[in-house]
Amino acid sequence: MSLLPKSRKARRRLTILLAIAPVAALAVGLALYGMRDSISLFYTPAQAQEAKVPAGRKVQLGGLVQTGSVVKHPDGLVEFVVADQKATSKVRYQGDLPDLFREGQGIVATGAFDDDGVFVAGQVLAKHDERYMPREVAKAIKEQGEWRGEGAPPPAYGSSKGPEKTAK
Repeated sequence: MSLLPKSRKARRRLTILLAIAPVAALAVGLALYGMRDSISLFYTPAQAQEAKVPAGRKVQLGGLVQTGSVVKHPDGLVEFVVADQKATSKVRYQGDLPDLFREGQGIVATGAFDDDGVFVAGQVLAKHDERYMPREVAKAIKEQGEWRGEGAPPPAYGSSKGPEKTAK
């Protein structure tokens, strides 16, 4: 008993399919291999710790800049802490920060963790208006149940000062 179809037309189609399938699989594999460096997953600090992102893998790290954590060195190196409700990550960035970069605001940094667990950013993106928060950061904060709506002041994660109070 043969596994090949009896019809000559069906055998031809099967032969063509068997010839094309490995070529198509190879093309998809090469395309995915070529895109591996351009794929950048988004993590909050807690998600990055939970996922144990390997050192050197390019990712996006988003969260709120912890109040009082920004340290600017004379050589242009900037260190700060990005926090979410559950964890913090130290970020090191060489270069000029966006004009709208501030403590307590949402940012998304693109880079990789080094062997010491410090996130070395190649690019830092900050909000572009008073109410904007990067979509990934807003989604992550909503998932953690910390979302306070648009226009509300962001929580001061990890700050020893706590939320600022306004005088009446």
